[in-house]
Formats: sequence, C-alpha cells, structure tokens
Amino acid sequence: MTSPQQSPDPQGHEHGHEHGHGVGRPGPDHGSGHGHSHSHGPAAPVSRHLRRVIAAVLIPFATAVVVGLLVLWPGGTPAHERTGVGFDRQTEQGKVVAVEQVDCKDVNAAQVPPTGDTSTPQGREAVNAQLGQCAKATIEVTSGPDKGRRFTEIVQPDAPRQLEEGQGVVVAYAPDAPKDLQYSVTDVNRKVPMAVLAAIFALAVVLVGRMRGVMALIALAMSFLVLTLFILPAILEGSNPLIVAVVGSSAIMLLALYMCHGLSARTSVAVLGTLISLLLIGLLGSFFIGWASLSGNTDDYTGLIHGLYPEIDMSGLLLAGVIIGSLGVLDDVTVTQTSAVWELHQADPGMGPRALYRAGIRIGRDHIASVVNTLVLAYAGASLPLLLLFTIADSSMGTVANSELVAEEIVRTLVGSIGLVASVPVTTALAALVVSADRPSEEAGGRTPGRGGRRRRAK
Repeated sequence: MTSPQQSPDPQGHEHGHEHGHGVGRPGPDHGSGHGHSHSHGPAAPVSRHLRRVIAAVLIPFATAVVVGLLVLWPGGTPAHERTGVGFDRQTEQGKVVAVEQVDCKDVNAAQVPPTGDTSTPQGREAVNAQLGQCAKATIEVTSGPDKGRRFTEIVQPDAPRQLEEGQGVVVAYAPDAPKDLQYSVTDVNRKVPMAVLAAIFALAVVLVGRMRGVMALIALAMSFLVLTLFILPAILEGSNPLIVAVVGSSAIMLLALYMCHGLSARTSVAVLGTLISLLLIGLLGSFFIGWASLSGNTDDYTGLIHGLYPEIDMSGLLLAGVIIGSLGVLDDVTVTQTSAVWELHQADPGMGPRALYRAGIRIGRDHIASVVNTLVLAYAGASLPLLLLFTIADSSMGTVANSELVAEEIVRTLVGSIGLVASVPVTTALAALVVSADRPSEEAGGRTPGRGGRRRRAK
C-alpha cells in the first residue's frame, strides 16, 4: 500500500534528484534527471541505528584528526637567512617609468666579443648581444625602504620578457651587491589579471551552484588555510611529511565534504570510501617510491629546499604530494558513487546489496574511464616542456621513463590512478551495504514526505 501523498508512477524516483533551489516545490516535475551531480537535494533520512553505526566509525577518526592537528600544529614558518637564490630572496614592487631603444653594441661593450660561431647556444647569444636594438628600461621602486629609487635594466632583443612603459614589475633586492646593482627585475606584476580571473571563477561557481557553490568556495578557502597554516609550516619544522600529509588531508576531506554536501549518512559513506582509498595510495606510494629509489630531489626548487632545510625527508615530501594531489579527484569519485547508490535505492527500495552494487559499479566504470584519462593528461600537460626537451634530445621512451624526473611523475600518476580505480568498488560496496542495512523507524520515516521515504517504508 502506498501513501496517498505519493504517486506510484515511475517518476517517483526522481524526487531525490532535485537541486537545492527546487526543494519544497509540489508536483512530480520539480526534479532533474541529472545522474552525475554530486548532490541531488537532501538525502532520505536514515534510521537512528544506522546513524549510530556510522558515528561509531567516524567520531574516533575525526577525534584522531583533531588530536593530530593539535600535536603537530607548527609555531609558524621557521626563520632562516635568505640565500638570494630563486624565490628565496627579498623582493619589492616596481614600475617601468621609461623605455629607450639603444644599440646593443653600446650597452654590451663590456662583454666578451662574439666569435662569430653560431652553431652553439653560447655563440648565438654572444652574436645577438652585439646586434640589433636593445631596450633600456628605467625602473622605479614603489615599495620598501628604497621607495622612489630608480635603476636601469637592459633587455636583450631576444629576451622572452620585454618591458613596456607603465608596466608593474617585481624587483629583487641584493643588499650585499654594489649600490648600482642592488636591484634587478625578476618578473612582471600580474596580480590584477590573476585577481580578475579568480573573481570570474568565484562568480561562475556561485551563479551555477548557488548556495552549494558558496559552500564550495568556503571549503576551498578552508583547504588553503589548512595547507598554508598547517601542512607547509609543519613540514618545514621537521615533522614527518607523510604523517603531516595524512592528518592535513583528512582535515581537508572532512571540512570539504561535510561543508559542501551536508552532515548526512550519505556524505559519511563518501568520507569512509575516500579514507580507505587514501590509505591505499599512501601504502602503494611508499612502497614504489622506495623500490624505485626516488629521492624527491630532482630540480632547482627541491634542491633549494634540501639546501635550506636538510632535515626534511624529500622522498617523504614526494609521497605527501601524491596523497594531497589525489585527494581532490577522490572526493569527486566517492561522492558521485555514494549518491548514485543512494538514488538507486530510493528508486527501487527492493534492490538488495548485490543488485545495488552491480548497478552502481556500471556507473562507476564510466567514471573511471574519464577520471583516469583526466589525471594522466593533467600530469602530461604540466610536464609538457620537459617532454619536449626529451623529444628534442631524441631519447627513447625507456630512457625518458627511467630518468628520475619523469619516473616521479609516472609513479605519482599511476599510484593516484590505482587509488581512484579502487575507490569506485570500495565506495560502491560500502554505500550498498550501508543503505541496505538501514532499519526503518517511525522517526526516520516521518520526515520529508514525498522523497521516497514513506513509499520505501510502506513496502
């Protein structure tokens, strides 16, 4: 017997698919048939028994995360003496006030005369330094104790970055250098375009996601706070990077998932699926980073970090990066799979755990194919200049893959992808077991009529 408020037509299963702005509207046509969204409106309430079971698992985990944060919380970024290399130098803001075209031969008179041999990069640079028109830019320092001070910068005609009058720049300050050489241009000031792009992103998220978009932006800000206030300073203080990454990622996961998707049993199952997948990624990453003898010190930046803080375990830092980098995509997969199983159960309450798992895993296979390809292409795109260098050198695929710089990215990609693939059956099985084990109660069934709750319990 069905409740008089419910229509037994096939559209009843769509009630769980409506988005936040459709809540409370009468009629069967307010839902959306979208099957891939992470949140389709409030989930049907579960019984008190099931909530107790989930809480018994998650409360100790959340408590452990809080204790880990308190124990490992850093006192701030450790102070050090600047080396003047790379990012580790004092910088100020500046502005290009004038640009004058001059003969390169005049401004490069002190350099070694060109040999005329252009078969090598050094020879070509020497010839270019004596030919053509160079730019002589006058830069004014606009911040710091030397505000208003001016200096000149010579820009070669083949330089990748040319300066224009009125352009904002970042200047480096070297206090130990001769007075005329203390300031030099290191980069352009691109804060305005970056801020505009961030504003467009935030606006698009809010317009499309509405209240959930706002919560997603707040969760994103919280994630950055955990990263900048806890994870990075704790690693610099000498804490184990792997432990810091696990605690920090767990905190980010709890904040992001519950803020974006609500405090519900459905979200809690996604949290459990994400946690199990992260543990798998950590174990696989630790094993293969050790087996492949990856040091984590492969470029100028990691070399500088190791020089400034030799006590940091660079291979542990590499593993921490793998875990943190995989977290965002894992959230997407686990929430989607949990929502799919929940909606399948609401559409057909008679489905047992096996039937729910089989139906959910069919959805998950499509997700796996797209997510793995996305992850691999994302890493390939980030490493495109490096791959071009290997192509120019005409190196074989085996030689390229064996180099530590590329091997790190391969391990990072494959370990993360294995974790993503594993998260689909793990989360689907958890969701199917949990939603099938729910014990209907009057307390749970008496809320949110018209969402399949009464209909499910009446059968």
